[in-house]
Amino acid sequence: MHPDNIAIADYTYLLPEEKIAAFPLAQRDSSKLLMYKDGIIEEDIYQNIADFLPAGSLLVFNNTRVIPARILFQKPTGGVIEIFCLEPYEGSNDYSSVMSKKERVRWKCMIGGAGKWKQGPLVKQFNNANSTAVLTARLIEKLSDAYVVELEWQPASMSFAEVICCMGEIPLPPYIKRKPENSDTERYQTIYAAHDGSVAAPTAGLHFTDHVFAALALKEITTGFVTLHVGAGTFKPVKAAVMQHHEMHAEWLDVSVVLIKKLIENIANNITAVGTTSVRTIESLYWMGIKTILFPEIVMTDLAIQQWEVYEEPLASVTVSALVSLQSLLEWMNKNNHENIVVKTQILIATGYYFKIIKSLITNFHQPQSTLLLLVAAAIGNNWRRVYDYAMENNFRFLSYGDGSLIFIPQESVRKV
Repeated sequence: MHPDNIAIADYTYLLPEEKIAAFPLAQRDSSKLLMYKDGIIEEDIYQNIADFLPAGSLLVFNNTRVIPARILFQKPTGGVIEIFCLEPYEGSNDYSSVMSKKERVRWKCMIGGAGKWKQGPLVKQFNNANSTAVLTARLIEKLSDAYVVELEWQPASMSFAEVICCMGEIPLPPYIKRKPENSDTERYQTIYAAHDGSVAAPTAGLHFTDHVFAALALKEITTGFVTLHVGAGTFKPVKAAVMQHHEMHAEWLDVSVVLIKKLIENIANNITAVGTTSVRTIESLYWMGIKTILFPEIVMTDLAIQQWEVYEEPLASVTVSALVSLQSLLEWMNKNNHENIVVKTQILIATGYYFKIIKSLITNFHQPQSTLLLLVAAAIGNNWRRVYDYAMENNFRFLSYGDGSLIFIPQESVRKV
């Protein structure tokens, strides 16, 4: 079945508000862990996750870093206007260069209270190194789904990263019904976060600690890192009755040649994606490899994966192994002198998708009728209901600050070629 025919009503369950974790546990790796393999459900805690992974596995993490993307401006009349920075509107896909820019930047933003922003700039003062700095926001353009806002500051010697760290708030998910606290600055961030750009955390990684990494190393389980900057679209509800009328959010990924080589070296081992963002990134690489086979002279921008194209011609008719696809992608990178692939993916993984590279995934418990839940269902079919029923009945905590699961993908969800 083509996933565009999926009825989202088939992927719902009752999620009482008290099951949604409003705060993280005091110790990251004390979160509960549900294991699903061959139809059997077990539970433990993240501190012991290495015990349930095969020796020699490769775990792939998303090392994006959440930025304090929510900026509040108070008007002289007392009204508050919220600017939520979604992604750079700079014509650049290099987040590091955008975050290091001086004096001014333009971002694609959502605006809370946009109707109150009639005209003129918004101005806010903030403290920087014992002196006063000023941030000015100007509304440049209204887009179909957002706004373009120019942010300018003095002193101009500051980088945008410095400005937003002084001015912004950590953007907690909309289902966490409280204001951010100082502790969220550290806890809504993985311990290995390295590259600024996300407006939501890759939450499966929040449970990992130095202790867990040490236990993985003792079992000769290796690690690798991709970067996918998580956008606010990850919380976008599916409002359409069937998926063909839902537009999947697109996000920037950045994958190094080192990671491609590591996937090739471990292709016969258990490759585990930590988080749905890592799943979408790794599986997208397979299809990018297919594109380099079909179109050897393809340019970087055309490697982008659109929502449905992996289910349709010409990609869907190509049946080569993950090894062949990744080797082709690596050869293309070497031929074109690319150390990294930086491009967008809009891949929608749902029932009907056959996994190409990953054999298991680590993920939290997701909202009803969400594309993240569809991804879990693609891995284990209707057994997602058994998993979620077990979690509900056994006091697991749900969503971003909640507990999680280690899911081994059965062979029927993996295409053999």
